Order: sequence, then C-alpha cells, then structure tokens
Amino acid sequence: VAFGLLLLCRTKSITITLLIFLNLNQYLTTNTMMKLAVLATLAASAAAFAPAQTGKVSTVLNANFVEGTKALPFGSSPDTLDGSLPGDVGFDPIGFSTGPFASFNNPLYVEGDFMSDIEWLREAELTHGRIAQLAVVGFIWPGLFGTFPGSDELGGVDAYSELNPFKALTTIPESAIYQIVGGMAWIEYNRVIRIKEQGANRISGDIGVGYPGAWNPFNINYTPEEYAEKQIQEIKHCRLAMIGAFGLICQAANSGTDVVSQLAPAFAAPEYASKAGYFLPQGI
Repeated sequence: VAFGLLLLCRTKSITITLLIFLNLNQYLTTNTMMKLAVLATLAASAAAFAPAQTGKVSTVLNANFVEGTKALPFGSSPDTLDGSLPGDVGFDPIGFSTGPFASFNNPLYVEGDFMSDIEWLREAELTHGRIAQLAVVGFIWPGLFGTFPGSDELGGVDAYSELNPFKALTTIPESAIYQIVGGMAWIEYNRVIRIKEQGANRISGDIGVGYPGAWNPFNINYTPEEYAEKQIQEIKHCRLAMIGAFGLICQAANSGTDVVSQLAPAFAAPEYASKAGYFLPQGI
C-alpha cells in the first residue's frame, strides 16, 4: 500500500512520510502500521483534491514533469523525454530517464565523450528487445517447423527434439550451449568496441550491420525519412517482443510444454463438426 501511494504522491512532504513508513514498518505493530497507512491515505487524498497544476511541475526526483503527454494524457512524464528518440511518446511515469544511468557503474563511460543518459537507456532497450525477438522466434519455430536432427556422437539423434526450452537445456549437447554463449559474447564484444570508438556520436543500438556507414550486405538504401520510420518499427517490435517473451517464459515454466502444443487444440475442430448435419437441429 505504501509503495503504491509513493508512486501516486508527488509532494515532498508526503513522500518523506511514506519513505519513513517503509523503513520503519518492520519495527511497528500491526495496529500502528494500519494507523500510519490510514494517515498516509488521507494525506494522499488531500493532495488529490488540491488545485490541479498545469504545464511543468517539480517532483521528488528534482526533475520537471510535463503534464498530459502523448502516452499519458491523464498523467505526467519527465521533460527528458523530448521526442528526439524514435518511439518516444513520453511514457516514464516513475522517472527512470532522469537518473544518471550512463555513468552509473559503467566502465565504458568517458565524461564528455559518451552517450547521454537517455541514449544509454535506449541502447539497453534495443539490446534487450532484439534478444527478446530472437527468443520469441525460438519459442515458436520448433513447434511449428520442427527441430534440428541430432547425432549419436553428440547427445543422440533426439538431442534437439525437446520443445520445452527449459527442458531442452538438459537434453542438448554442451557444445551447443557453448556455441550460443560464444556467439553472444562475440556480438557483445563488437558492440562494446563500437561504443568506445564512437563515443558521444554513437547511434544507439549500432552493431555494425545495416546502420549508416556500416556493413550493408543487402544494399539497403533508405532516405532519412524511411530510416527514421524503420527505427520506430524496430523499437515497437522490441517492446512487443519483450512482453511476449516474458509471457512465453511464464507459460513454459507453468505448463511444462511448448506454446504450440498448448495452443494447437484450440484450433482443432472435433470430428463431428465436419459432418453435414452438425449445424441442423437434432432429429432432422
């Protein structure tokens, strides 16, 4: 309850009260905690009925929040989301974009020659989104189109036949896992090298393939407008894939089977549905 109120309240006095409550709740009795929760609720209610503010307001994060953004017409987001990045529609109700993430515990950070905090967050968003897109394909493809054949020398002929990704980790050969880890490490190493070389001029997510001036095996030549549109499409796919991958992981962990096997019966018609009299009243 207190954590939820903390996200809803934007006045420093209410936030400090709730923070104290969060830190001391382990030492309080149940009755005392209930009384404090009621008081905090009343304080939040009083703030809710205060005169509405327009434009920019100061928050506990010491940042300016803009009321009524495209993504939150009924809420607010920090002015660090200025629309300069593709797919930026002003969704950051908690204020992650106001934190110094580019320099926080980052050995790659070079003051004055590094991406901004919001660009560093976009770098992470694209990286996670691309992995999530591969994961979604990996969850669905084997059930629809089959798996790779195995061999007697490496785990057996059915080493890759397991469709549940969690169980597959125990059936595939160790060499296959090493290949995956090695491939990921090589891509990540090259990304780190490019981050160091490009510094403040880096385009978030550039891995040296398809970006302006990078390796272009398909000779893709977009206009600036088309390129900006492709960037928006990619970030949308990344966000959708991260949500989808999370759902697929939960599904596989709870059901013990792959998503295709679980959904297949929903698209199968019973045998009697193909008979001519199925849609006629019984007895005719």
